Amino acid sequence: MSHTALRAAQITIFPTAGLAIALLVVPARWSLAIHVWLLVLLALAGVAGLRALRGAVPRRPSVFDPAAGAAPAQHRLPELERVEREVTLAGASAYDVHFRLRPTVRDAALTLLAAGRGVSLDRQPERARQLLGEETWELVRADRTPPADPRGPGLDRARLERVLTSLESL
Repeated sequence: MSHTALRAAQITIFPTAGLAIALLVVPARWSLAIHVWLLVLLALAGVAGLRALRGAVPRRPSVFDPAAGAAPAQHRLPELERVEREVTLAGASAYDVHFRLRPTVRDAALTLLAAGRGVSLDRQPERARQLLGEETWELVRADRTPPADPRGPGLDRARLERVLTSLESL
């Protein structure tokens, strides 16, 4: 006899014994006793089927289970997210280039010129202009005027790459 058949026989022994007792004690209610017996057998078969299914399907950790060992969410630096937003917005309008991206690029130029070359962006503008190049200088110079048309074109990718290359060269 297979393991499955033996287990099925074991499961049905107690309900069948209960049915036999019910038929002996109250023979007039034989229909109700058989219905209850069938209901119990179906419930036991359902439980046995769910156990078999649970054993056959690999368990995945739940998102609600704190012990699931899920990898912790990677947090990005807020400064990096801010710069990414500034670069994205600067590609859309002249306003964002001047009022959002320019201060960040200017701070970077101030720091890189002072630390790497000993040059002050504001006190030695000609030397800073020479080191930065025309495109970067036009973006970071102190006397840069706000755009006449704030909705005008922003900074294109090629120009942004040239500005970054000039800063990296410092």
